Amino acid sequence: MPHAELKYSTDLDIDPNAILAEIETVILEHDDNAGDCKGRGYPTDHYHHSHIHISVALLAKAHRDEKFFQALSGALETRIKQMIPIPCYFSLGLEILPALYVAGPYEP
Repeated sequence: MPHAELKYSTDLDIDPNAILAEIETVILEHDDNAGDCKGRGYPTDHYHHSHIHISVALLAKAHRDEKFFQALSGALETRIKQMIPIPCYFSLGLEILPALYVAGPYEP
């Protein structure tokens, strides 16, 4: 289960839920077995320069090689930037989670 986090200055007129949904869509276009992408947005009123920082984390799998991550990164950057209406600092990081990372639905 991939994870995505957005950290952004509140002067950006963005829809964080739409961006998180787009991240999930792009991931599934590159890996249709990736599953749901958990996402969180962290707006802040305390910042220096307008910015958005996106972190996406996926489990290590054999088919997720350097070529996969380069293609995914490029597609994410293109699609997310289309959703940001004003100039700002932009950063995007992809992270590979360790093989022993535990994630999934929980039902008591």
